[in-house]
Amino acid sequence: MTASNAQGPLKGIRVVDLTQFICGPVATQILSDYGADIVKVEQPGGDLNRKIGPARYPGMTAMFVGMNRGKRSVVLNLRKPEALTALNRMINEADVLVHSMRPDAADRLGVGYSTVATRNPRMVYAYAPGYRSDGPDRDRPAYDDVIQGESGIAGITELATGEPRYLPTVIADKFCGHILASSIGMALVHRERTGEGQEVQVPMLETMLSFNLIEHLWTGAFDEPRGELGYDRALTQYRRPYKTMDGYVCLMATSDAQWRGVFTACDRPELAHDPRFSTLAERSKRFPELYELLGQEMLKRTTADWRARLDAADVPNGVAKKLRDLPNDPYLKQTGFFHRYSHPQAGPMFTPSIPVQFSKSPARIQGPPPTLGEHTQSVLTELGYGGDEIAWMSE
Repeated sequence: MTASNAQGPLKGIRVVDLTQFICGPVATQILSDYGADIVKVEQPGGDLNRKIGPARYPGMTAMFVGMNRGKRSVVLNLRKPEALTALNRMINEADVLVHSMRPDAADRLGVGYSTVATRNPRMVYAYAPGYRSDGPDRDRPAYDDVIQGESGIAGITELATGEPRYLPTVIADKFCGHILASSIGMALVHRERTGEGQEVQVPMLETMLSFNLIEHLWTGAFDEPRGELGYDRALTQYRRPYKTMDGYVCLMATSDAQWRGVFTACDRPELAHDPRFSTLAERSKRFPELYELLGQEMLKRTTADWRARLDAADVPNGVAKKLRDLPNDPYLKQTGFFHRYSHPQAGPMFTPSIPVQFSKSPARIQGPPPTLGEHTQSVLTELGYGGDEIAWMSE
């Protein structure tokens, strides 16, 4: 089952992928990029993401290709006992099983952890449910919007803007997908040391709570029941890209030296000696006032002028870019961040490359996203099935 041309730190690791939507596919795409052989098992209708967004070729939508590169697609009708048997044979030979099911659904299908671990005790068995399996909500369904609400993500936007809003990105699904992938890697390290497989759960609610409360627990960190929660610098309405004469600039200063640089760039060096702004402790009490003042100053010059001034003062800064500008961004072109390739069926493709760099085991994009069932024949043949059996199990 292992792809012969794979490379990366996970080369030789076999993964059976029973995920769909976003969180699970993001996780398994990361594992693929780092060299694992991902066999994506789909029902005859395919992953639901094959139906979302624009497409040139049936089932190869923008949503699907964004999180399924480098995988092999096998279609199995898991309502048929023969297909379940084939799935279990794959699982018995794999290193990792990742799924998107709630615990009871996995048990009903016959792929719950206790069942799988009995047959394959070295298995790293991983999934990202909405809630912990040992809690009262273990089988409640949950998607990104629900988790953004319940983890307080929507609540911090209410503190900042007066109205609860979701962040305009599926942050819970994507972040939990990254945590799921890294947790699988940690479990594989444990297995390498001990020979033991294990169950890995990444409950989305608790994962996003831990993410959100790193800074926003605030005085609650001191176990004060009536303490204020929420990091005030992040919540001020003036924390946003600063409008210039012809665009927007992002900047963030932290140290006293950086703020002296900001004030010098503004031709307001006297502010560095103002008791309100001269030290970090005093500035941290006045973020709204400080950021409002800075916003007024930024209106006086062009973006290019501000960048030159801030660079000269060694103050971290950048341009607030539009999505449509990113593919032609000079820096990203120079570093080769975007990758172009030709899909055999869907034609020219454009995708972000792998951001993490390894000096000894470099990762790479292992291949294009698969068409539905593209590898059914080859994978099931490897397991010893014949043509008629394969056709029956895939219908």
